[in-house]
Amino acid sequence: MKGLLGTKVGMTQVWQGDRLVPVTVVLAGPCPVVQRKTPETDGYSAVQLGWIAKRDKVATKPELGHAKKAGVSAQRHLVEFRDYDPEGDTVTVEIFKPGQKVDVTGTSKGRGTAGVMKRWNFAGLPASHGVKKKHRAPGSIGQRKFPGRVYKGKRMAGRYGNERVTTLGLELLEVRPDDNLLLIKGSIPGANGGLVVVKASTRGAK
Repeated sequence: MKGLLGTKVGMTQVWQGDRLVPVTVVLAGPCPVVQRKTPETDGYSAVQLGWIAKRDKVATKPELGHAKKAGVSAQRHLVEFRDYDPEGDTVTVEIFKPGQKVDVTGTSKGRGTAGVMKRWNFAGLPASHGVKKKHRAPGSIGQRKFPGRVYKGKRMAGRYGNERVTTLGLELLEVRPDDNLLLIKGSIPGANGGLVVVKASTRGAK
């Protein structure tokens, strides 16, 4: 499964015929090959790609040593791609083609502690009929004497966002090798400047 690491730049619009299409711009690659894993040495086949963004902190000593062993500069992010063996020591946006479907993984925006209406789209309690100051409350969360506890996994208020999210089957409108840019139709997870992983989509593949 071929893929690439990059940084979400932001959203804009491009003309597609006579229509304006919203796109997300991703600065992707070039990503150096930091390590190649084989079934003989590691038990599985994979390639490890590296990426470092402008705003990333300085790499740690273990990261520096790992990169030095591969003969590349310090990399802040390392991601493995299974069963993928690219040619050469660098992977660029040219592995993708316009019109191709891709899966994009990123870290969603953290929104802190949120109630059940914002976090889980609950309807809330009635606005009248004796309800006082509990309009956005979840309502009953358990039973009576039996089983006398709250089930695990009950949807309740809590931390919302800041988790790994993958959007599947997005259309890749443009590939700009000279600028290392990918223009992906629609929105992708995460804030501007965040790390994203772009993979060739396997959705619907036979």
